[in-house]
Amino acid sequence: MKIDIPEPESLIICVSGPSGVGKDTVIRELQRRRPEMRHLISMTTRCPRGKERDGVDYFFTSKDHFEKLLAKGEIVEYDQYMDNYYGTPLAPLNDVIDKGIDALLDVTVAGALAVKRKFPHAHTVFLLPPSIEALTERLRRRGTEKDQVIKKRVEAAANEISQARDFDFVIVNDDLQNTVDTLYAICTAERARPACQASNIAKILKEFRMT
Repeated sequence: MKIDIPEPESLIICVSGPSGVGKDTVIRELQRRRPEMRHLISMTTRCPRGKERDGVDYFFTSKDHFEKLLAKGEIVEYDQYMDNYYGTPLAPLNDVIDKGIDALLDVTVAGALAVKRKFPHAHTVFLLPPSIEALTERLRRRGTEKDQVIKKRVEAAANEISQARDFDFVIVNDDLQNTVDTLYAICTAERARPACQASNIAKILKEFRMT
């Protein structure tokens, strides 16, 4: 008896939401609790903010180089936001999938939906701000952008939030620990699906001489 499960054993978790909703903080805390997950950083053409480092926070690159990668099909998904490109390089994602490692992506709303189309087994999670006021205050606390840019980000958030219903999961990020607890539970539940346990199933069946 042979069990043929086409989905890869690794999870792809796409975390998205409007700018300032707290994606970076949530992802860092989830990684602290689940160090086996690999956070695949995005590539962007925007300038680094504050203490951001190339290869750690983002892969910072030129617009010309990004467009060359696009032409070669080496970007899984991409989006243009505030006149900058954001995208996920294909090679690192394929690498973790091949190794059975769970991937954690911090992507734009459009990017998350694009990943889902290309990798149907991916799971999309939308982080929702508790209010417009809270979102605006978080953007101001970053201290990296002018009021005009903050206003544009808040305006863009309305369109992004309208797409939340297209995601697999929606979490209101009004409390960090509650948000991470919920995301952790999602990862745990998805890890228990048959596709993610294919090797364990096959191992037990082999013991029964059924493979």
